[in-house]
Amino acid sequence: MRHAVGPLLAVTVALVLADSAVVTLALPDILQHLDATVTQVAWVLIAFNLVLGLAAVPTAMSFTRAQPRLLAAAGIAVFAAASAACAVAGTIEVLIAARCLQALGGALAVVGCLELLVEEHGERRGIATWITAGVVGTAVGPFAGGLLTQVFSWQAIFVVQVPFAVLAVPAALAVPVRAVTAPDRHRPVLRPHLTLALLSAALTAALFLLVLLLVEGWRHDPGTAALTVSVVPIAALAARPLARLLRPPAEVEVAVGCFLVAGGLVGLAVPPSADLVWTVAPQALVGRGLGLTVDRLTAQAMEMRLPRARHAGWSIGARHLGVVVGLAILTPVFTADLQDAQVPAQEAITSLVIDAPLQPQDKIAVAEALGGALADQQDQVPDLRPAFASLDVDPGEQANVDALERALDAQLERAATRAFRDSFLIGAGLALLALLTLLVPQRRVEQVTA
Repeated sequence: MRHAVGPLLAVTVALVLADSAVVTLALPDILQHLDATVTQVAWVLIAFNLVLGLAAVPTAMSFTRAQPRLLAAAGIAVFAAASAACAVAGTIEVLIAARCLQALGGALAVVGCLELLVEEHGERRGIATWITAGVVGTAVGPFAGGLLTQVFSWQAIFVVQVPFAVLAVPAALAVPVRAVTAPDRHRPVLRPHLTLALLSAALTAALFLLVLLLVEGWRHDPGTAALTVSVVPIAALAARPLARLLRPPAEVEVAVGCFLVAGGLVGLAVPPSADLVWTVAPQALVGRGLGLTVDRLTAQAMEMRLPRARHAGWSIGARHLGVVVGLAILTPVFTADLQDAQVPAQEAITSLVIDAPLQPQDKIAVAEALGGALADQQDQVPDLRPAFASLDVDPGEQANVDALERALDAQLERAATRAFRDSFLIGAGLALLALLTLLVPQRRVEQVTA
């Protein structure tokens, strides 16, 4: 058991921070299964990040008054119980409430695991393990969630977390670390936290909106979308060895990372077509940027600052409140753009149906089927496959009907791509704002003796 303590604690950190985006690819299934609205489903994401962001600092402060292993174990246990509650939730309200409880337990767990990893591995290696686990969890979350949804169901996302968390409880209790008694000697440093918050808001476009574009806009299944977005974590993991090889100054590394994220989001905003291959290079840029920035900024925010847990709490808070800001900014934009795109798309659909080489009675049948599908799928990119599947046309006309379906799908893909364009560009703007914060002179951090 002793040899498994460190890995289990690192996995716990990765699980908690993966939960900020792990349900992204499952949102369409949750929407259908729990008969929820788009706004309610968005709160499955927002609630977790908001509660984790707000709770991180207060929970970190509690580590100065209690044993870290007890608080960490309690947080992991709450996280496990809340994950189980998410898996069996029968309504969207229960799921959102369980996500809030998950975040509260996760705040205790992720900050507590920092202290325990430092006790296990020493200061430098413990902090590095904690930071790396968080970056990996953030990057891998959408991929893992999509794969589990495709192979099993959206509930599987939460089911698989329970055994890992249950095993991590005794692992946390096995670390004999005392209460943190280090005096409050340093104020939180502003610039890395501000950069981290803005960059997290920008990354929301890549980790959330891209997934929605692939599943809801381009109509790929969650498994295909998961494999597509795996480019981001692979590129993020590849960025660290490259940075160690080149050894650029920390500020240069972060600046290059912010620029890569901005460039990748611009690439996602203007793909030549809806072919998945056009998302690969932009995602690689985003992933490289993520790998060069998040861990470096977290390390800067925590470097040589005591008490360690409190500064870790500020870092977690900045990251996840940044995600909430990103969702708050980008969601209304792409929703409004999607609504604005509906009328031109419907007009184009009408034109394509009228011009299709079909018999008049078949055109009427197609128009009626499509009209019903469009009416039932307001405020989203419509799925026309059920409408065409229900048609009963002359076998001689089937080839023309199939050609019409392909033309309509292509039209809807173009409309969806345009609807997400502005949101990706705003995300790129947020990444450039993060870059601009690096130009602000860094104030010397005032040390306050206890």
